Amino acid sequence: MPEQLLRMHCITVSRDGFGAGEGQSLERPFGHADPATLMSWVGPTASWVNRTEPGGTRGLDDYFTREQTRNVGAEIMGRNKFGPQRGPWEDHEWKGWWGETPPFHTPVFVLTHYERPSFTLADTTFHFVDATPQEALARAKEAADGRDVRLGGGVATIREFLEADLVDTMHIAVAPIELGRGERLWESHTELLDRYHLDTVPSPSGVTHLLFWRR
Repeated sequence: MPEQLLRMHCITVSRDGFGAGEGQSLERPFGHADPATLMSWVGPTASWVNRTEPGGTRGLDDYFTREQTRNVGAEIMGRNKFGPQRGPWEDHEWKGWWGETPPFHTPVFVLTHYERPSFTLADTTFHFVDATPQEALARAKEAADGRDVRLGGGVATIREFLEADLVDTMHIAVAPIELGRGERLWESHTELLDRYHLDTVPSPSGVTHLLFWRR
């Protein structure tokens, strides 16, 4: 059986290394950052998971959006990606940013220090786990039934898994904007080159796609 990988796809950071702005809220999931600007490369593509209308662009950017679902059997995300609440769960009615049909179509493991019952929307089941990165990955791999696991973010969760040396491949798009503050993934992507090979692919949309894989 092929090795199960932990993969990252379509993670976008600003030129100065921020994946989200400061001050996340229900109204502003990316804090002070404008998601329409930060993620401007991905929304127009034909294969973007949140697309609700036919059409969209093809080409390089669309290729990367297609890859994020290929052979993925489970997702891991941090609580900040799931929603804006902090501390104990005061509102179990909140079931994520994605409405009644989330775009994951797999089990999703949400890392949190506070227990909450699992629930299912359409074909996505959310599990809330208080676990180390190693423990969460083991659970996700079991649920993925031989397929790979996607690490969905946010930034703090990605950093935890990188520090634990668990990430096998990464696709990170660098947008041609600066945020100045917020959730920072890196000072420079060169910080990772002792552990990863890198290919750099500029896109006509203005972003630069960085592809990392283990040395």
